Amino acid sequence: MQNETIFVTGIGTGIGKTIVSAALVEKLKADYWKPVQSGDLETSDTKTVKSLISNQISVFHPETYGLTQPFSPHKSAAIDKITIHENKFVIPETNNKLIIEGAGGLMVPLNDHFLIIDLIKQLKTPVILVTQNYLGSINHTLLSVDALKQRDIPIMGIIFNGAKDIYSKDYILEYTGVKLLGHIPEYPAVDKKAVVDAGRYIDL
Repeated sequence: MQNETIFVTGIGTGIGKTIVSAALVEKLKADYWKPVQSGDLETSDTKTVKSLISNQISVFHPETYGLTQPFSPHKSAAIDKITIHENKFVIPETNNKLIIEGAGGLMVPLNDHFLIIDLIKQLKTPVILVTQNYLGSINHTLLSVDALKQRDIPIMGIIFNGAKDIYSKDYILEYTGVKLLGHIPEYPAVDKKAVVDAGRYIDL
């Protein structure tokens, strides 16, 4: 997996992309890059993941855009009087594996015509899709997989995060034909120990 780049995306917001990204960074001793941070710059995802990593190899690359407002990036950028330009996104140079974490789900707008899924396509990276079992998650997961397949974006697999629901899990995997990469359990607190443990559940 030397020099491999993986884009971690999700079926929505708040479903576990950051803990999955941290677990992958720790497990693979990979670098990390969050192209767009929208809001919470003092406790950004980059800073959060960095605080959860125990190895001394991973490098944390700066965001291309850091926006001050906790909204969809296109709205946050407008409030900050910033225009997000798609040609500004360049994968950081590294000889290491690289985990890229998206913002929200696939159809999150970065400007008036460019979505997260367009960024993934532009960067030419395979995807790990993070999902979580809740009422409606089958629909959201199938739509996400369908959108990726329509754009010929390679899907490495699906990682489930949190509570188990075998009915949802089995249906999603059978219907999509996407590989199961693991199921991370719920943790009472997300810390370095939890991140190391989470990596044990990921088959990569």
